[in-house]
Amino acid sequence: MSTPPAPPQAELFDRPFSFFPPIHGVKHNEWRLKEATWSEMVVRNTAEDIEVAIPRRYFGEVSETDKPVMIVGLKQELEYRMGTVWPVRKPVLEMPAPVMSPPASPPAEQPADELRGIAAVLGISRERTDTRITRLILSTFLGLGALLLVVWAVIRFTPQTRPSFVARDQSYLELTRDDDYFAVVRKLGPPAEDRWRPNSGELQYRALYYPDRGYAVILMGPKKEEARYIGAMGLGPDGKGWTPLHSIEYARGAGTMGILRTLPKF
Repeated sequence: MSTPPAPPQAELFDRPFSFFPPIHGVKHNEWRLKEATWSEMVVRNTAEDIEVAIPRRYFGEVSETDKPVMIVGLKQELEYRMGTVWPVRKPVLEMPAPVMSPPASPPAEQPADELRGIAAVLGISRERTDTRITRLILSTFLGLGALLLVVWAVIRFTPQTRPSFVARDQSYLELTRDDDYFAVVRKLGPPAEDRWRPNSGELQYRALYYPDRGYAVILMGPKKEEARYIGAMGLGPDGKGWTPLHSIEYARGAGTMGILRTLPKF
């Protein structure tokens, strides 16, 4: 029996990486490649007891660098359910069908008795038409209400559509993926707080708080002294917020915004 061909992402073996966009339903976005075949790649989460096979057709580009972490692009948003991954599908709303127009009036030259009979029939028809029009108006308002509810839900539960807090300055835009703690201090000055989040997998997180500026600078790396800049989190007008303001992009289009959206405040 022939062995399966080597995967095009051979550089992923024995190295941690993150998916972009992250897989829905999994909080920790750090994985390792366990095995690969011609049709799928089996990956295992480094923090949760999750092992799943992903078809090759969903895999995209791989970042050219692994600083602060290697990024593997996904061609479609995926969701983890019942031990496997499924494409994320969005609901489609259907509008009600239009009402038929009422029948035309009878010719004027018809006899009076026949006209009275037709008038009676038309009266019934108009009543039915009025009922259908009333139902159409009611259905239209209900459909509009449902559409507004869906729009509200999308805005409420989709982070990228929420109004974002604007910091007091945008000096974080000067930071790059190569900046470490000392480079950040040279550009922004000493932070008010320096928080370190260990025991979060092979990659550690460091937050440099600048409450007077309205944001915190996030560094990530295998060790505290090797952590590099991956983005900035807005602290909000009350200092209690935690919203991504800035992320870094790699050469092949992958970035760290997905990591920042799933990063809990610490």
